[in-house]
Amino acid sequence: MTIFQKISEIDLVLVILLCVLSALGLSMLYSVSGGEFQPWALKQGLRYVLALCAMIVVAVIDIRAWYKATWVVFFACLALLLAVEMFGVVGMGAQRWIDLTFIKIQPSELMKIAVILATARFYNGLNIQQVSTVWNIVRIAFLLLVPAYLVFRQPDLGTSILIIAGGIGVGFVAGISWRWFIAGGASFVIIMPLIWSVVLRPYQKKRVLTFLNPEADPLGNGYHIIQSKIAIGSGGMTGRGFMQGTQSNLDFLPEKHTDFIFTVIAEELGFVGAVSVLMLVLIILFKTMIIAMNSASKFGKFIAMGMGITFFLYVFINTGMVMGLLPVVGVPFPLLSYGGTVMITIMVAFGFVQNVHIHRHIEYAELGGDK
Repeated sequence: MTIFQKISEIDLVLVILLCVLSALGLSMLYSVSGGEFQPWALKQGLRYVLALCAMIVVAVIDIRAWYKATWVVFFACLALLLAVEMFGVVGMGAQRWIDLTFIKIQPSELMKIAVILATARFYNGLNIQQVSTVWNIVRIAFLLLVPAYLVFRQPDLGTSILIIAGGIGVGFVAGISWRWFIAGGASFVIIMPLIWSVVLRPYQKKRVLTFLNPEADPLGNGYHIIQSKIAIGSGGMTGRGFMQGTQSNLDFLPEKHTDFIFTVIAEELGFVGAVSVLMLVLIILFKTMIIAMNSASKFGKFIAMGMGITFFLYVFINTGMVMGLLPVVGVPFPLLSYGGTVMITIMVAFGFVQNVHIHRHIEYAELGGDK
């Protein structure tokens, strides 16, 4: 197919759904800035246009080219993570960015995509019996834990969790035996005391303790989640009305334009608005699963499912966090929260989903897999 033929094959329903979600995010950013396009809504809108272009570019590149380039992409992202370790830019107490003068890039976000590609390529060449062998479990664990460890050191616990969970999700789709998941869960429970005492940093321990009892420090570590709960509760069934949220507009709610944007939706649009957003997310996920199932190649199936799982984890962690059901780990709501890096990451992820849809007829054997 020519490039124009591939563009015509793009799933317009999925594009419209993503545009609707992004438009809702722009309207909420307009609201929390007091009815102004600056400083957030205008920039976010321009970023979305750029991200949409990036999605189209990723979508039209032949899936066989992505298959061949998988390990190059993965190790390039790994090299960028090492570069962050050596001479990354420090901001807000974390060393996560590389300054290229004209732009700052966050390699940990790129690694989320690279890990999905790498695990999809890894499992593409294995049959169902090979997936759960000890050797292959060790190999995939190494592939996930090395980048996750480098991201954790930045420190960025939320992103390291997403990297591991995304890879595990692809493994689940590939058919890893339930025994490995049970063994992994049991092992995690056993080593939890060691993780608490040795691995977690003091501020991360505070986040866990705050999650368990936010009222213990209502003006300090518990302030964010307490104000978030107040805002969600005050929204009631139909909300206070657009631009009428008191917690956000009176600046009681911290990080209202980033991590806690879903709280603003719950306050201004109420239970109905919040559930409508989650229903929109479920429709996007359902559409992604259909695209995955229609792919003739395992590589395509794994990519689409992996990107969908990553999108779901973003939403699950963010909504659980703002409602006090999970510790605060700094994971934004994709396409709603302000921020260019996450928006580009998510749209590139859906670019790969579109790529799988466009190349859905390319068979498994053509991607180097064993029949």
